[in-house]
Amino acid sequence: MRKLTFLAVAEKADDGYGVFYPDLPGCISFGENIEEVEKNAKEALELHIYGMEKDGDMIPTPSKVVDEEYIQDGCIVMVVSVFPDMVKNILDSKRVKTNTTIPQWLKDMAEKQGANYSQLLEYALIEYLGLPQKQNKI
Repeated sequence: MRKLTFLAVAEKADDGYGVFYPDLPGCISFGENIEEVEKNAKEALELHIYGMEKDGDMIPTPSKVVDEEYIQDGCIVMVVSVFPDMVKNILDSKRVKTNTTIPQWLKDMAEKQGANYSQLLEYALIEYLGLPQKQNKI
């Protein structure tokens, strides 16, 4: 399983710690205490890598050290590791809500039969797209 490890810098603020990744501009986080910082920094890295890969962006090679320009008094350098393929699988499999419209008479008949709209739509889309049927049922 692929594992990526980046260095994060936590800067002390009045109300907690701001976190950034020197190798990944725009990947930032915040936590009120160190435990929250660690949790949020990992989540931010997971989502940032997921977004970059989804957009087709190249993931930079992680630095082994943090440049001194990024480290100021009170900063904490943290090592954060993530498993991008596992995150992708979780996020891509997440259930999402979508709206659809159908005629009232059809809705009434379906509800009388106890239809599960989500299940029916999922199966219909899988069939329509010519995809293999999933092993796990709703």
